[in-house]
Amino acid sequence: MATTTARALQPLLPLFLLHILLLSSASEEFPRDGRVIELDDSSFEAALGAIDYLFVDFYAPWCGHCKRLAPELEEAAPVLAGLSEPIIVAKVNADKYRKIGSKYGVDGFPTLMLFIHGVPIEYTGSRKADSLIRNLNKFVAPDVSILESDAAIKSFVENAGTSFPMFIGFGVNESLIADHGGKYKKRAWFAVAKDFSEDLMVTYDFDKVPALVSLHPKYKEQSVFYGPFEGSFLEDFVRQSLLPLTVPINTETLKMLDDDDRKVVLAILEDDSDENSSQLVKVLRSAANANRDLVFGYVGVKQWDEFVETFDISKSSQLPKLIVWDRNEEYEVVEGSERLEEGDQASQISQFLEGYRAGRTTKKKVSGPSFMGFLNSLVSLNSLYILIAVIALLGVMMYFAGQDDTPQVRRAHEE
Repeated sequence: MATTTARALQPLLPLFLLHILLLSSASEEFPRDGRVIELDDSSFEAALGAIDYLFVDFYAPWCGHCKRLAPELEEAAPVLAGLSEPIIVAKVNADKYRKIGSKYGVDGFPTLMLFIHGVPIEYTGSRKADSLIRNLNKFVAPDVSILESDAAIKSFVENAGTSFPMFIGFGVNESLIADHGGKYKKRAWFAVAKDFSEDLMVTYDFDKVPALVSLHPKYKEQSVFYGPFEGSFLEDFVRQSLLPLTVPINTETLKMLDDDDRKVVLAILEDDSDENSSQLVKVLRSAANANRDLVFGYVGVKQWDEFVETFDISKSSQLPKLIVWDRNEEYEVVEGSERLEEGDQASQISQFLEGYRAGRTTKKKVSGPSFMGFLNSLVSLNSLYILIAVIALLGVMMYFAGQDDTPQVRRAHEE
């Protein structure tokens, strides 16, 4: 019987060996030393099959943004290739190899995609080298890491860095964390500690289990959730802890607020970097910890005057000032608490919150664009500049077309 089977399989042996050789040659064909590899229509599919994590820049040679991105990719590529889960950086001239671009929905340049075992995920984050490394490392990490010792916990925290919040479950059932690890994979690190010492309990300031510790290394914040772990309680804690207790309002954090449905208690300051403002932010942090149904943020006129002006703040306004913003077109001023005076600011913030919850407020409209309008305006201004430049270019082309019958180059028109 065995002899018969062997004879039947013998004709297939050369095909099997050829398949092994093709796989081997495919994996060796693409360098893994941190260089950015150039792919075309003959090598792209082979690269997808040979490389588990492939980060692809779909570019056009005439694209200015693509040219500025190139050195960032060159800087990030060696670091990404050296990760525990190596990410290989590649680029494709999608203006030349249009079938590849069309297959993956490339409709602008540059378009960045991370292929995980051949499955594409569009990357829309920051294109700076350090941000690329940080964000892509998060993409390929497991949804939930299992930590078996104090050393493993320490290593996890150090490797995670400071850009994303962390949630570490001590004595928490892994299944309770798994759903959130998948849902918020792009926004936070998740881990479950299986074994840990009492010293670690002191380090992370919890005295019983199960406990879920939330860490914001960038803002030096941490908090503990003891449950209940059923129903929406765990979901609420995780969702609310994705943001720091006090959020510095800027273009990056403004986009983060889009995923949060809470209203914002906004402190408007002269300069959010001076000593008085730093002390006020500490007081706000205490208030935020006791009022998790609200987001607490702060912004300085010196740092972002265009944004602050939408709340009718001028050079003559008395600051600091507190308002409650719905993140859209309206905000509320609490009667009798329009301005924070020097002195016991903690009591003044408590009175402000009490007045807000009692409904002693005056509603006002923002004088500029709404929340989404403001975000879109950041894009629209760039689009407007590009449109003006294109119109000017077309005008020049039309002028010279009238002077010369030479056909215009198609690439210039596309650009």
